[in-house]
Amino acid sequence: MDDIIRLAHGSGGKLTHRLIEEVFLPYFSNPALSSLDDSALLKLKNPHIAFTTDSYVVDPIFFPGGDIGRLAVCGTVNDLVVQGARPVGLSVGFIIEEGFALDDLHIILASMKQAAKEADVSIVTGDTKVVTSGAADKLFINTAGIGELLTDNPPSGGNAQNGDAVILSGTLGDHGIAVMASREGINFDTAIESDVAPLSQITNALLDAGLDIHVMRDPTRGGLATTVNEIAKSSTVDIKLDEQAIPVTEEVRGACELLGFDPIYIANEGKLVLFIPESQAQEALAIMKKFKIGKNAAIIGSVKKPGKGQVFLKTDIGGHRIIDMLVGEQLPRIC
Repeated sequence: MDDIIRLAHGSGGKLTHRLIEEVFLPYFSNPALSSLDDSALLKLKNPHIAFTTDSYVVDPIFFPGGDIGRLAVCGTVNDLVVQGARPVGLSVGFIIEEGFALDDLHIILASMKQAAKEADVSIVTGDTKVVTSGAADKLFINTAGIGELLTDNPPSGGNAQNGDAVILSGTLGDHGIAVMASREGINFDTAIESDVAPLSQITNALLDAGLDIHVMRDPTRGGLATTVNEIAKSSTVDIKLDEQAIPVTEEVRGACELLGFDPIYIANEGKLVLFIPESQAQEALAIMKKFKIGKNAAIIGSVKKPGKGQVFLKTDIGGHRIIDMLVGEQLPRIC
């Protein structure tokens, strides 16, 4: 096997088969994938499924706290679990630029294997294409995921209710700032790492507790502000957030002040926004805090219905301002 990817690795011939058998299968081998049929055969207990797809073009492909492979697995898993589903299988499609180092591919595949293990999901089917040098930027990954619904009333962005508490599972902005700093070669006094992680342990625990979950979302591109605006509009409610209650690390806060960013618009890849009746908020908060990725969880706001689909932020100095969705591309190629 060569030490770099060549166009012939995408030809469908001997080099393609060697790439699959010697590079991909050792990381992802499972009964559904190892047959190498044209599609994976999955046995589902529940006929009601969640289905999602995404593409990952993050730059750089390696960043503090993760890489494009871990990001692809966690991002796809999280889109399923916030719908109240248990991930059953993922597909991955690799678009690789000619000349890409095989050593880097091995690192990424190992990272994907570890993320899939953490999320208790298998990569059951995939595809590889190789493009000429300059036709892509190192590596792009496309994913799809199928999950079985664990509840008869799956959470929905249009289901926020009057009096709901809004809970955030951890600090904002870690992923976006980590990727941006790595891309631009910015060194901060304290290392900032991406929060990229599967949310399945937290969501499973919340569902197992039998809580009346109205909305679960992961605030990725556009950050918390865009996500809660989408929910407010879908549910026709007003949402009030408390700036002092929103957890942000001092490192991220300082980086945002230096660069002129607002943490509520920065992308996250391992955080959860939960809308739940106020009477169950403390129980939900306690469940989140049992997990490492939920240790900084906090109640950050509340819901008023009927409303006009607006989001208000109570500022640190006691005033209020309307928070809109992100306008433009603040940090391109962040996922």
